[in-house]
Amino acid sequence: MNSSNRCCALILALLLAALTGCAAYQKCGTGGCPGDAEITAAVQAAYAQHAELQPPNTINVQTINHVVYLYGLVATDLQRQTAESIAMQVPNVAKVINSIGTSGNGR
Repeated sequence: MNSSNRCCALILALLLAALTGCAAYQKCGTGGCPGDAEITAAVQAAYAQHAELQPPNTINVQTINHVVYLYGLVATDLQRQTAESIAMQVPNVAKVINSIGTSGNGR
């Protein structure tokens, strides 16, 4: 495959990826997909039942297209793993992206 064909193939692949992403986003809209707000609320309610995840830990939850995004800061890696595990148990969660950091203060 020559350089021109590779470039065209790359552009086509990027365009298809962008269109696929736009189609999913348009399906859900800027407010998210139906059920996303309920999933976020359910994850937050589940966290309220676990004292080890309460302040001074901060865990923020956002749900987009049934994928739960976690970010914030906890003291230990065990708390980080616990937060992810709890989120995965909430009904209708397709996937959890865990970007929670650890401060290391809970060792």
